[in-house]
Amino acid sequence: MKWHLFLLLTLWLPTVSCGRKVSLTEEKQLAERILRDTLMDRVSAMALEVVQGGFNAGDGYGEVWIRDYNTFIEAAMEVMPDSLIQDNLLTFFRFQGATGDIVDGFIDIRQAARSGLGYRYRYAALEPRYAAHKNTVETDQESSLVQAVWRYVTKSGNRDFLQWTIDGKTVEQRLEQALEYLLKERYDERYGLLWGATTADWGDVQPEHAWGVELGADSHRCLDVYDNAFFVIAINHFLELTERPEARKRWADLRDRIKSRIRTHLWDAERQKFIPHVYLESSPFPPDFDERAVYYHGGTAMAIEAGLLTKEEIAASNRAMLANVEASGAPSIGLTIYPPYPEGFFRNAGMYPYGYQNGGDWTWFGGRMIRQLIRHGFVQEAYDEVQPMLERVVRNKGFFEWYRLDGTPSGSGTFRGSAGVLYRAIEDFRNWADIHR
Repeated sequence: MKWHLFLLLTLWLPTVSCGRKVSLTEEKQLAERILRDTLMDRVSAMALEVVQGGFNAGDGYGEVWIRDYNTFIEAAMEVMPDSLIQDNLLTFFRFQGATGDIVDGFIDIRQAARSGLGYRYRYAALEPRYAAHKNTVETDQESSLVQAVWRYVTKSGNRDFLQWTIDGKTVEQRLEQALEYLLKERYDERYGLLWGATTADWGDVQPEHAWGVELGADSHRCLDVYDNAFFVIAINHFLELTERPEARKRWADLRDRIKSRIRTHLWDAERQKFIPHVYLESSPFPPDFDERAVYYHGGTAMAIEAGLLTKEEIAASNRAMLANVEASGAPSIGLTIYPPYPEGFFRNAGMYPYGYQNGGDWTWFGGRMIRQLIRHGFVQEAYDEVQPMLERVVRNKGFFEWYRLDGTPSGSGTFRGSAGVLYRAIEDFRNWADIHR
């Protein structure tokens, strides 16, 4: 089924609220309220203004990152030339490694020379303008590029882009090679799932080092739901991009096996939540620390998008997120994790309890949960829960990277990932409202 048709059908799902079916009158009232919502209008316009400013992740970053670009590419397509949208995607392919791996991001080669950040930069004869680097702790770069290309092709309708060649290989071939890399280099045969280093949910910082972005001898490899759900989403998208029957069968079969194994190895049926990490060797944390009690908000949202939870489990997950918000005092369900890892568990100074990826509040992922609530019929909940995210954009005059418990904005002040996710969530609300008005 084509994705745009699937999305349209999901918007027709019966709306539910707190476990009960919503009446047609209530649906119509909510739809009219959404269509009259001037706060959404304002935030949507602000989002387009932010993404029009460039393709780097935000004012605190010089790089174009694939995990960020994946989440604001559709908004960028509204205000930026198609040639620039394509060029960014093609640049990632020009830096693709011989084994198919995808870099995290690229930066002007002159900036790289004086950055002093300590990255192991990658240079490519195919792309003399930039230097690139890869965070080897994470396992989401390849999946992010597949998703970004799917977003571009779906929104633009430009399927010819898939047959463009970079150094003798088409875009479609390179996408498949990126997925193959994950199977060859990041696949654990015992569990049949992808592995990465230990991070806080979707984060890219491991606990063993002060910076924490590069695998080393003291890294602790593990399985988590974010990397594997993201892989499932990428396979789903690749299945829509390729027209080769043998590829469709192979990747669909693998996708189904991965989904089953995620449920088998990473779903905690007793606690009705995902297990933070299943370690391949050992944990970096003290043996008396109950890591299973930690709730991963971002990974759960991605699992919902990957089709890993039932509607009842989605409702329970949303209730758990709201309970975590109340218990922590966080501003929104963008709360990364709860409870956070204790002081000193991560050597990176920014990973203190409720700091950065260790319990900071990120619209970048909270907005994705909002989108999944809409998609699965929890529109009233989504509308109620998105309000603090919208209000703080206007109050703080921008899309900040993350927020502290007291609502203080932190990190980049023009974080395009947050702008892109909120922009799409607002589109989803309006599409639903147009149907149910």
